Amino acid sequence: MTVTDDTVSITRPHITDRQLFIDGQWRESVSSARTNIVDPSTGQVVTSVAEATAEDLDSAVRAARAAFDDGRWSALPGRERARILNRVAELVRERADEIIAVESVNVGKPVSLCRPVDVLTTAEQYEYCAALAQTASGSNRETPLNAHAYTRREPLGVVGAITPFNFPLILSSSKIAPALAAGNTVVHKPAEDTPLSALLMAEILTEAGVPAGVVNVVTGKGSTVGEALLQHQGIDKIAFTGSTAIGRHAASVAGENLKPVTMELGGNAAHIVFEDADVEKAIGAIIKGFVFNTGQFCMGGPRLLVARPLYETVLGILGQAVPGVPVGDPFDPNTVVGPMAADKHVRKVEEYVQIARGENARIIAGGERLDLNGGYYYKPTVIADLDNSSRVVQEEIFGPVLTVQPFDTEDEAIALANGTEYGLAAGLQTGDVARAHRVAARLQAGIVWVNDWAMLDPAVPFGGVKNSGFGREYGPEALESYSKVKSVVISLT
Repeated sequence: MTVTDDTVSITRPHITDRQLFIDGQWRESVSSARTNIVDPSTGQVVTSVAEATAEDLDSAVRAARAAFDDGRWSALPGRERARILNRVAELVRERADEIIAVESVNVGKPVSLCRPVDVLTTAEQYEYCAALAQTASGSNRETPLNAHAYTRREPLGVVGAITPFNFPLILSSSKIAPALAAGNTVVHKPAEDTPLSALLMAEILTEAGVPAGVVNVVTGKGSTVGEALLQHQGIDKIAFTGSTAIGRHAASVAGENLKPVTMELGGNAAHIVFEDADVEKAIGAIIKGFVFNTGQFCMGGPRLLVARPLYETVLGILGQAVPGVPVGDPFDPNTVVGPMAADKHVRKVEEYVQIARGENARIIAGGERLDLNGGYYYKPTVIADLDNSSRVVQEEIFGPVLTVQPFDTEDEAIALANGTEYGLAAGLQTGDVARAHRVAARLQAGIVWVNDWAMLDPAVPFGGVKNSGFGREYGPEALESYSKVKSVVISLT
C-alpha cells in the first residue's frame, strides 16, 4: 500500500477529558465518575471520559424524544436531511487527520489503513444514506375496494444504538446514518473502552447542522448504561452490534418490551480454497481475511478450508509469508497489523492457542505475544491439523489467528464451512464461475465473497443468519429497518 505524506504526518494526539453529549450540550455524569481510556499500543492512559448513570441515560432519551416529537428533524423534508448528512460526509473528509489520530490511539488501528477504510467508509455511508433520504417513499396499491390506497414510510422514533470496540467509527455510522436519513433521533452508547471517535462525531454532526437532541452520546458501562438503554420505555428500536451472548440478552429484553431490533453478532467465517484457485491471489485474500483489524473483525476469515492437493503447499506459503506481515506501532506508516484493543483480548487469544497446543496442532506461524512498548500485541498465528470439533475451530477467537483444515470434496467443504453456530460471512477461491455461484448459494452466511475478502460498500447489505444475528446493515435494506409502513385507505364512495 502506498502511504501518502498526510498519513505519514499523523502523530499521537493530546486528548482532553471528555464529557457526555446530551441535548446538544457537553455535560458531566450526575455521579461525576470517570473511565480511563488506554492507548493499546503502549498500555498507557491517554484521557478519561464521563461514566454515565441510568439517570444520564434517561436524560438523553428524553432529549431525543423531545427532538423527535417536536419535528425538528423528523418533519424536515428528506432533501433537507440529505443536505445535512452530505455536510457530515464533507466534514469527515476535512477532519480526516484528526479522526484517524483519535481512532488509532483509542483502538490501535494503523494510520495507513484508517484513512482508506474507517474514514472513507464513514464518509461514504453518510453520502449513501443522504441519497436514500431523498428517495424513500411509499406506494399506491391497486385494490378492488372503491378506495384510494397507499402506503407511507415513517420514522420509528428514538433509536438506541449500541456499538462494539473494534470498529467504533464505521459501526456507529452504519446505524446513525440510516437512522437519521429515515427521520429518527438517536441515543448512542459506544463501547466502554473505545468511545473517543463517537464523541468526536457528535461534534461533527452538530457542526454539520444536526439539531440539538437529535443525536446523543452516552458513555459508560454496558451493565449500567447499556442495560438502562435496553430497558427504557422511551426507546422505539434497538440497533446492536456485539457478541452473540450479549446480543441474545439484548434481543430478549427488547422482545419483552416489543421493540424491533437489528442484531449484528459474532462470526467465525470459513474461507474455502478449491483446487482450481489462483493460489498466489488466494494467499493475499487469506492473510487479509484473518489479520485485518488485528483479527478483531466479525466478518473476518479465521477458518481456512483447503482442497487436500493444495493443503501442504498453502501451509508452506503461509508459514513463509505470515511472519513477514508488518506488526507494530499503529502510528508507523509501514504497520499493517497493530495492537489488539485491550490486554483481555490478548489473553483470550493466548488461551485458544494453548488449547490448540494441547490438541497437538501444528503452529505454522506465530503463536505468541510480541513484546513492544508495553502494548497489546500478538503475532499473526496459523494453526493446522485441528479436528473440526475443536473449540479453536468452533468458537470465535476474535484475534489474528487462522486455523487451516483440508477437505476432499465440494460437499465436504460446504459442510465444514456451515458447521458452526455462526453465519455472518463466508468466502471461496475458485476459477470456476459455475462453482462460485453454486457454492455461494449453499453457504449459510449473510454475505459471501468470491476470490477476495472484505469487499464492503454502503450499497451492499450485510448481516447474519443463525447465531450471527438478524436484520441488515448497509444498502436500502438498512433504511427500511429504521422506518415503519403506514397504510392509508380513502373511500371513494
